[in-house]
Amino acid sequence: MGISILVTSGKGGTGKTTCCAALASHLAALGRRTLCVDCDAALRNLDLVLGLSDGVLWDFTDVISGRTDTAGAVTAHPKIPGLWFLSAPTDLTSDADAAGFARLLGELREEYDYVLLDCPAGIGSGFRMAASGADMAIVVTTGDLTSLRDGQRTASELRAMGLEELRLLVNRVYPRAYRRVRRNIDEIIDTVGARLIGVISEDRRVSEAGNLEIPLKLYKARRVNRQFARVARRVTGQRVALGKI
Repeated sequence: MGISILVTSGKGGTGKTTCCAALASHLAALGRRTLCVDCDAALRNLDLVLGLSDGVLWDFTDVISGRTDTAGAVTAHPKIPGLWFLSAPTDLTSDADAAGFARLLGELREEYDYVLLDCPAGIGSGFRMAASGADMAIVVTTGDLTSLRDGQRTASELRAMGLEELRLLVNRVYPRAYRRVRRNIDEIIDTVGARLIGVISEDRRVSEAGNLEIPLKLYKARRVNRQFARVARRVTGQRVALGKI
């Protein structure tokens, strides 16, 4: 039985979707069968950062409604072995109720080692649907106060829904500010209320890769990819040092 991981944030602009795609890519590189599911209907962008915008025909509501099965709906990544993708619909309808989505996740966990859910920002209905069947959540924040406060609210909502396995990923940290962030890392952890799983540098190559529709793992962002590789290893249960920024 695989594990479903919600990748979420309290606000937009934290790099959540990029983090979801990069983490999934590195889990696949470790030999884990990994599926990315875009749960952000209407604003779906996960296909772009994975470089799969031209190869998607079905979305998860097609599976829930019975128009196709999971094998027909998922897209295998042509350049990253062990990585698959399932798209979000252009809008959410009654086909995508929380109970139906939870049943779908149950089926997907039978087929994949890890199912990563790219959650809509905020704590609306899309967030609750995505969280309904998750085993674990990674809350992505930046170091700014508004992001931390929204991350704290998100973590509280997840606990209220019964999800206790929470991790914190601090993203977009400038190297020159790392000493300050690391000095205050306990404060960040206490604010959000989740155990730290990684710190990721700010790097212009991340946005370059996204604009070119090239998966970050295949782009020339060595430092950031090393950091995501360490996060992936921690997700699998390995003990890995935080490393340098």
